[in-house]
Amino acid sequence: MGRHMRISTAAGVAAALSLFGLDAAAAASFPQNGEAEQARHFAPSYGKTLPPVGFVRFCVRNPADCRPSGWSPRRAFLSADRWRQVYQLNSYVNARIKPVSDAELYGAEEHWDYPSDAGDCEDYVLMKKRYLEKLGIARSALLITVVLDERNEGHAVLTLRTEDGDFVLDNRRNEIRRWSETDYAFLKRQSARDPREWVSLSQEGVTVSAVTAGGAGAPEDP
Repeated sequence: MGRHMRISTAAGVAAALSLFGLDAAAAASFPQNGEAEQARHFAPSYGKTLPPVGFVRFCVRNPADCRPSGWSPRRAFLSADRWRQVYQLNSYVNARIKPVSDAELYGAEEHWDYPSDAGDCEDYVLMKKRYLEKLGIARSALLITVVLDERNEGHAVLTLRTEDGDFVLDNRRNEIRRWSETDYAFLKRQSARDPREWVSLSQEGVTVSAVTAGGAGAPEDP
């Protein structure tokens, strides 16, 4: 696969984390159950919208990574140990990959790919999604998501859909936060039913140039 990193088993992922020197103690802040306002824990969606152009091109090159799993969409149930693994993996990828723009790395805009040692926000997301799938988390619980950051610029994060709510894995921090506890405006993400389809997370249908296009409609799922 050339510049793509190979991780073929859950044991391989665990070994990579161990070699990197990450231990479970670093993940002591994994999320807990029992918080108030349960409805706010799940990001609402507002119908189908257009996928980012970089994602479309990625799927053309990697069709197997964009196919539906064949199972009904489901949220992940994560034990304390599994939360620690997720936290460790997020920290590992954040430290492993150097942040570099597509223009610098590929000489083009919006080129999504699995990184080897450098990439932009979408590349971090793709690697985390692949690793977490190898650990046994359902594809329908791992959704690429487009947001507007504090500077009103487009940014990509990975949404982890759990029975306790939607959480965000971000290359800008190792802490894993609930979607509602970030400073981002959520625009769109992959559909849990079909990863090739995207749903709007904004009723206004905001458009971000070269990153995403907006849309709105009926809710997709809880």
